[in-house]
Amino acid sequence: MASQRYKNLYAQIETALREKPKRTQLYNAVKRARDARRTAIDILPQGEAFRKEVRDIKVRCLHNLDDLVDQFAAKVESRGAKVFLAKDGAAAIDYILKLSAEKNAETVAKSKSLTSEEIEVNHPMEDAGLEVIETDLGELIIQKVHEKPFHLVFPAVHKTAVEVAEIFKKETGEDVPNDVDAIMKIVRKYLRPIFLNADIGMTGANVGVAESGTILIETNEGNARLVSSIPDVHICIMGREKVVETVDDALQMMLAHPVSAVGQHTTTYVTWMSGRSPLGQGEGRAPRESHIIILDNGRTRMQEDPLFSDALNCIRCGACMNICPTYGVVGGHTFGYIYPGPIGIPWTAEVHGVDKAGDFAPLCISCGLCKEICPAEIDIPMMIAGVKDRDSEVNPHPRVNKMLMAAEKAAKMGSLTAPISNWIMGIGLVRWAMGIDRRRQLPKFSRKTLVKRFAKRGPSPVSNPVRKVAFFTDLFANYNDPDLGMAAIERLEALGCEVIIPPQKSSGYPYIGYGDLKNAKKIARENVDLLLPYIQQGYEVVATEPTATYCLKISYPKLLDKAEDVVSVAEHTYEFFEFLSLLESNIEDSEQNTLRGRAFGFHIPCHQRPLGAGEHAMAFLRQRGADVALIETGTCCGMAGTFGLKAGPLGYELAQAVGEPLFEGFREANVEAIVTESSVCAIHLSEGTELEVWHPLNLLRLLE
Repeated sequence: MASQRYKNLYAQIETALREKPKRTQLYNAVKRARDARRTAIDILPQGEAFRKEVRDIKVRCLHNLDDLVDQFAAKVESRGAKVFLAKDGAAAIDYILKLSAEKNAETVAKSKSLTSEEIEVNHPMEDAGLEVIETDLGELIIQKVHEKPFHLVFPAVHKTAVEVAEIFKKETGEDVPNDVDAIMKIVRKYLRPIFLNADIGMTGANVGVAESGTILIETNEGNARLVSSIPDVHICIMGREKVVETVDDALQMMLAHPVSAVGQHTTTYVTWMSGRSPLGQGEGRAPRESHIIILDNGRTRMQEDPLFSDALNCIRCGACMNICPTYGVVGGHTFGYIYPGPIGIPWTAEVHGVDKAGDFAPLCISCGLCKEICPAEIDIPMMIAGVKDRDSEVNPHPRVNKMLMAAEKAAKMGSLTAPISNWIMGIGLVRWAMGIDRRRQLPKFSRKTLVKRFAKRGPSPVSNPVRKVAFFTDLFANYNDPDLGMAAIERLEALGCEVIIPPQKSSGYPYIGYGDLKNAKKIARENVDLLLPYIQQGYEVVATEPTATYCLKISYPKLLDKAEDVVSVAEHTYEFFEFLSLLESNIEDSEQNTLRGRAFGFHIPCHQRPLGAGEHAMAFLRQRGADVALIETGTCCGMAGTFGLKAGPLGYELAQAVGEPLFEGFREANVEAIVTESSVCAIHLSEGTELEVWHPLNLLRLLE
């Protein structure tokens, strides 16, 4: 039942919010990882371009995956190893249990394997009487406390040294100091006989190479090498999507995994296995065996799904978790089922069911940052929107989400009835009924909308224009701050542009963010149809709201399958200051040094990062003498469009927790005010820092 689902989610969020030391520890860990990634990528000759190489490899191999799996299996078997194609987890487990019984196995030593976690293989092995020991330190820790992994790469990142020491004190009976080095010595001593005496060693594989029948295993602890080489029987469980075509492809993955995960150019131990050596034969002993289980478990179905097939390009690096703003607060036991974090939502939906994914999908606030950091450039946000959309067929959207998705209707009514609507929106009972937090300062509606003011003004004052602009107002510049819209239009006209406001809908991004893809596509189609005739007449589309530009340039082509007319609109759409930079060769004398001596902190809205990362607006201010410092934590401010307007843990309270490090960064930066181009981020930053927040154009208007 949806209401119970949300009660459970609220309770988990509230627990995380109360545990400030733990969430600080988690935040610091994921921030270190993404900062290290940034440093490591800056050293690479190709920089961020390595992501395109990774994606090209994965897309090519996924397109030929059936043939590559067959080729890989044939090569593996030609080297004396055995292959089992498992339709699902049950088939894989049955194979493992039969093999274990056949070998009279008693102990199984495992290295870290997400695929084995996916099918929860430990429980049936233990039920069959096998002793199963995880040998990766993080996995061993969570095994001993009967938990699921907290993070794809750092399974026990939520545990403190004190907690870990207590776990191994109970396990070994020894006095374990609360010191990392001391804990490691105890763990090595504990694991050594397990490595030497295990009957079966079980690993995953980071990559399978079709041309050679080789598996590639990467670790920083070396345990996978011991687990795969010492026992007489080695079992590897790998998803079929891990198979690539060539060794060169595998080498590229070998770089992408650690760079994206923790900022290393290679893991400490890289093991290539092509069958097994004959060691152990003789004296009546049978040859050692290697068994490769290639798991489907919904992957073929996923591959045939136009929306979710891209998830198969995931390389399991965990980068999306390291940048996800809400994961960084609540962690993987709340933000996950077995696969945690952003990519865990589509994977859970396909492997374990939409209902399981729907339990934590609302934690995605659709900032889009996971797509910007993903080494395979997977459009995770759009897939999550698809999960929310499919889940809503059984569990309808909450009332507040429905209301926020209908923001355009509300804005029209708010402007039509202003100022009465503004007074009503200040009433606590009204806010409660709507699900909007009463502490949040909402922008006022203006009765005189930008469209009305522009129409009343009359024809364009520009003759012989240098450029023609179709201004995309979206909601804020039209209904809340028409002065901002007029300032943008007048500046364009001052630079010789003819400006019109064509018929249009709002961008409709809330439909994507909350998961109503039918209406999202409808809005996208309507806006493309409305704007295309003007583009064909030589107009360029310009918007002051980053999310509106993001929709037109990035979201709409995805929603509408990159149709030719959609791409045309996208290619002729610009951010306001991006377009201004094409027009301004020299600034007016009257504006030179207008802002000299003024110090501002700049915030990049999430949806602006793939567009221009605010560089054009910052350059605009610096050209006028301002000292502009980019202040960021590497993730979202927490507002995430309308998410931060909502009352309760899954809204205002979580948004505040996400924003705390950024608020502190601005307060410590010794700036007089904050500048951002996002209307909603401005609300959040103003309340969180108690500093003034300006749109760059409004800042100049203040000085006029």
